[in-house]
Amino acid sequence: MKIIVEKDYEKMSSKAASLISEAIQKKPDLILGLATGSTPIGTYEELIRMHKEEGLDFSKVTTFNLDEYYGLSPEDDQSYRYFMENTLFKHINIKKENTYVPDGLAKDPNAYGKEYDEKIQKQGGIDIQILGIGRNGHIAFNEPDDELILSTHLTGLTKDTIDANSRFFDSIDKVPTKAITMGLGTIMKAKKIILLANGKNKTEIMGELLKQDKVTTNLPASLLLLHPDVTVIMDEEAAELYKKNL
Repeated sequence: MKIIVEKDYEKMSSKAASLISEAIQKKPDLILGLATGSTPIGTYEELIRMHKEEGLDFSKVTTFNLDEYYGLSPEDDQSYRYFMENTLFKHINIKKENTYVPDGLAKDPNAYGKEYDEKIQKQGGIDIQILGIGRNGHIAFNEPDDELILSTHLTGLTKDTIDANSRFFDSIDKVPTKAITMGLGTIMKAKKIILLANGKNKTEIMGELLKQDKVTTNLPASLLLLHPDVTVIMDEEAAELYKKNL
């Protein structure tokens, strides 16, 4: 696991975008796994800048998103498809048919999850997967539990995650309680993983994760310690406890 500490959120985002840009230039038909939430927004903004100012070409890139709220249509302004369209896709030259976000209206979400995983494998697997991390150590919507489902599946959200995501909604009552998410098995098949963390609210979990010498389903992100190519990029605030533990 490679750990990079940048001065601030802007520098963290720039570093992540530069790694993605380099990968696209080496492999124009890159398969890119994407995350939502506030953490990767700066990375997406920098990729947009690179596209507009430096000619970074997304025309052959294919993307797969980690998750989607269950019960929300793609047109819902709180859906992750809507988020991705407005935060990244419509600002770059990516083909819409090459952008995959789980279907929040799937009638049989677990059967749909198998189909989603099959699509990823048919494309040759994810080359780079971008991840954030929840305050409780969740990755995508794989919440701490006694067991973790490996494939893409329907899952319930914990109170902590619902509370954290309520800032995006008019009220906590409107936050969906379920989501379709890639499982840890699907995520771990990515050839390279970039984990992003910023801010003081991620200090404790990053300190806990990076001092781990064991893997536990009660800290889903700890499974990343088993992956052969993970780069963690943090700002100084998120890295504060990690640096104290060195």
